[in-house]
Amino acid sequence: MAGTSSIGGLASGLDTASIINQLMTLEAASQTKLKTQVTTEQGKVTALQKLNTALQALATAGKDMAVPTTGTWSTLKATSSSTGVAITATSAATPGAFTVTVGQTALTHQVAFTDAHAKTDVVTGATTSVVLKRSGEADLQVDTANGTLEELAGAINAADAGVRATLVRTGSSGGVDQYRLLVESTATGASQDFELTDSTGAALLGGTTVRAGRDASISIGGITATSTSNTFADVVPGVTITLGASATGTADLTVARDADGQSAAAKGFVDQLNAVLTQIGTLTSNTPEARGTLAGDSTLRRVAGALQDTIYPPDGTSMAKYGIQVDRYGKVTFDPKKFAESYAADPVATAAAFTGPTGFAARVQKVAEAASDKYDGTVTAAITTHTSTITRLNASIERWDDRLELRRQTLERQYTALETALSQLNSQSTWLTSQLDSLSASTQ
Repeated sequence: MAGTSSIGGLASGLDTASIINQLMTLEAASQTKLKTQVTTEQGKVTALQKLNTALQALATAGKDMAVPTTGTWSTLKATSSSTGVAITATSAATPGAFTVTVGQTALTHQVAFTDAHAKTDVVTGATTSVVLKRSGEADLQVDTANGTLEELAGAINAADAGVRATLVRTGSSGGVDQYRLLVESTATGASQDFELTDSTGAALLGGTTVRAGRDASISIGGITATSTSNTFADVVPGVTITLGASATGTADLTVARDADGQSAAAKGFVDQLNAVLTQIGTLTSNTPEARGTLAGDSTLRRVAGALQDTIYPPDGTSMAKYGIQVDRYGKVTFDPKKFAESYAADPVATAAAFTGPTGFAARVQKVAEAASDKYDGTVTAAITTHTSTITRLNASIERWDDRLELRRQTLERQYTALETALSQLNSQSTWLTSQLDSLSASTQ
């Protein structure tokens, strides 16, 4: 809307602009209250959104714990008495203990050639190629450019045929470094044997020193198991044993339920649940000492009550025997000692109390999802309600802007008219005064 020009106190001497602003402040009192309400509502929406995020995270944590096949309840802890013998276990393993005796570790097949040469010496014989022979495989011709020792090592590696070549410096002759060729299988095991000859089948570089490849072997209770590598996968169902390169002797291996891990997982879940309950308690606090952003909100109090009730299974018992209770402050407590006792006495029943479709984790998940569902969650609905209130209040504030602008224009017109009238009166007064002065002078 177009503004109205005003003459600020030219005739009256009044600070009309200040007077109008003060009057507008009084006129805008209702709009100011609306703006305060918007700020309050925005604070509520922000708090509810943070709570909704925490509830969604709690629902996800509950879902992860509720499924034994993917949750921590399915894990087993495997330990070994020897640093040279490592053990891992999956959920398919059975708790138990056994002793492993190391027979031998797996080795690669090595061929060390006898003669030493400079890198630029031609070593392939009459041609520029050599032949790699491996059991059960067709002979492979490895070609070089000029047949030098350096080219031969590079060509063997480039062929990527399950062997690798290395030049080992042995000294120098006539100021030229001398090298011997070492060729080794890339994998371990007795089946990795190979030969390297010139193109006619004759020996290269003055012959070879050979270390045969071999399989690894271990013994468990007098039963021998072999592997082409130092890893024995599923030699016992769900158990993988790995030998160090220099492993010897015996190792006592144990596969047990991971009680410490389960306890830590249960405590972590309870801590996350308590964080949500604390958040709700802070928001809904309605005491003289502390008034929350959503003081007394019944929706959030119902969510808190439902989360606290999850400690009670459908059969009417409670989670107290597993170390979980609600204290007098409304917080869920976790007693690791009671949990450990229950787990040691009956790990299957303890796991079942937490996992599965009706376990503690699933009950928490159900409540958290009902509150935070993006379509019909109770907290989501509260966010929608407060957001709608903000929209309505902002619309009212906009209408007040129009109203106040009209009111300001009216006041400016009134004070402008006042100043104009006073100015005219002042002019008339001045004229009358001058006329009277003239009459007075003429009569003297």
